Amino acid sequence: MAQLKKYNLAGQEIGAVEVDDRLAKAEANSQSIKDYIVAIRANARQWSANTKTRSEVKHTTKKPRPQKGTGRARQGSLVSPQFRGGGIVFGPKPKFDQHVRINKKERRAAIRSLIGEKIRQERLFVIDELKMEQPKTKSVAQFISALGNKGRALFLGEVNEQEVEVEGKKTKLSVHTDHHRNFVKSLRNIPKAEFKLSKNISGYDVMLAGDLYVTEAALKQVTEWLL
Repeated sequence: MAQLKKYNLAGQEIGAVEVDDRLAKAEANSQSIKDYIVAIRANARQWSANTKTRSEVKHTTKKPRPQKGTGRARQGSLVSPQFRGGGIVFGPKPKFDQHVRINKKERRAAIRSLIGEKIRQERLFVIDELKMEQPKTKSVAQFISALGNKGRALFLGEVNEQEVEVEGKKTKLSVHTDHHRNFVKSLRNIPKAEFKLSKNISGYDVMLAGDLYVTEAALKQVTEWLL
């Protein structure tokens, strides 16, 4: 079992947390990780760009100038592409649904591998909790600085779950809570710092982040989810 140092929000080391080796040493095929990231970026596109062709542009049908006698090339209509406000040639049009399906096992393997890479690079830090009595940006900025972060920072908080029984089957549901409200407010004015809940992260979030800050409870949830 690998061990990670645990810190409080003051930047002080207060203990250690054990991490399952299946997460710490996780690896995945580089091509599958690339395909997963490309699919995420492709699915984020709106595909709504739209331009008008010359048949859709509304203009007068009068000729721009006389056809003969000027010595210049003849022009038949103001909707021609060479005129300002004319139709666009081969411009973008709204496309059908371009969604790329991502296999669940491949998705989990990619996220598991990317988090494992953060652990091996010693760029994943465990925090006891993110609860604050009141918003204070200075405290969070000092914490990030104390741990030597100079790039993007991603904070992961735990999801508040409750077990309910539906038609005889027990299931866990996420319940809204204000537990992280003050911390999120403190993070707003810090550039390149972001907060997400443990069950809402993607491999792209992990890859983009320089350092990963995870609460102990969130790390447990992520481990259970990925393993």
